[in-house]
Amino acid sequence: MIITQAGCGQIQPHGKAEEPVARESFYFDTICQITIYGIRQSDASSGAGREEGASFSVKAESAIADAFSLCDEYEKLLSKTKEGSDIWNINHAEGDPVSCDARTINVLEEGIAYGKLSGGKFDITVGKAEDLWDFHGESPKVPDSKLLSEAVRHVDYRNIQIDADQKTVSLKDPETEIDLGGIAKGYIADRVCEKLRDEGVTSAIVSLGGNIECIGGKPDSAGNTTEETVFSPFTIGIETPYSDRKEIVGSSLLMDGTMVTSGVYERFFTENGKEYHHILDVKTGYPADSDVLGVTIKGEKGTSGDCDALSTVCLILGSEEGKKLIEGMDGYEALFLLRDGSVKMTSGMQFTPAG
Repeated sequence: MIITQAGCGQIQPHGKAEEPVARESFYFDTICQITIYGIRQSDASSGAGREEGASFSVKAESAIADAFSLCDEYEKLLSKTKEGSDIWNINHAEGDPVSCDARTINVLEEGIAYGKLSGGKFDITVGKAEDLWDFHGESPKVPDSKLLSEAVRHVDYRNIQIDADQKTVSLKDPETEIDLGGIAKGYIADRVCEKLRDEGVTSAIVSLGGNIECIGGKPDSAGNTTEETVFSPFTIGIETPYSDRKEIVGSSLLMDGTMVTSGVYERFFTENGKEYHHILDVKTGYPADSDVLGVTIKGEKGTSGDCDALSTVCLILGSEEGKKLIEGMDGYEALFLLRDGSVKMTSGMQFTPAG
């Protein structure tokens, strides 16, 4: 997704122009961006790492640094490729119980819940099949069909056993491999926004790949905000599939909420004239085949983790089943970009076509 019409920088009442503070880093195999537009005036001379009377930019820089530290912390817990992470340890324990951080267990429980909700079509134990495709590598290729058939035999979220009292996780099938790529970024975006709010941030956009979460709205001027500050919704552009120039099919307004997009065009390769994308059908191990190119889920604040999982679920289900699923849930809306070029959406989805 693309953030549009989000600029501030008008003259403050005291005559000083302020600009939003934006920084980016790299976590979870994607670019993570945080832009802060406003911080509560009462926090001007308080907060960890800030000097009394610190400027808006200094406060914003400190808040972003703390947020990225949190991202680093979660990556060290939830990454399946970082040796020593909770997920790495579980995947390499040969079925033995592994002591885990409570936050790891929380994400696993959410992943299991969405496995149940989707009837097993969303499954966080798809790791072994995904390894064969190597979509994150430099030369992905279609894996051997026999190896893929063997890999999907070990895909089943019900293999995850959580002992809440002992705070341990084990796998009934030692060959099962957990991969939280379909839910972790959304969950972390929620935690990052909680952290920023705790530090007095009143207006910000957090973007973790296709996950966008807004704190508040766009202020009438960037900088320290008060009760008199006027906020308006951010405009979030929904990217045109396969667009090299970051064109958008349209946009949606977002204020104190989240929008998450999953698309087959985000990571794919072509072999012998056929396209293969990274969102797998966990029953076959091959890319999911539906009428959808991309799904955008819109939700209230604190639901980025849910929207992350739901966007993947809906892409796998297809537009009819996906639309029915979202319309049966409170607080969520969806937009589907179909392979025939048309757009389908739930009744409450606010969307303005481009042009």
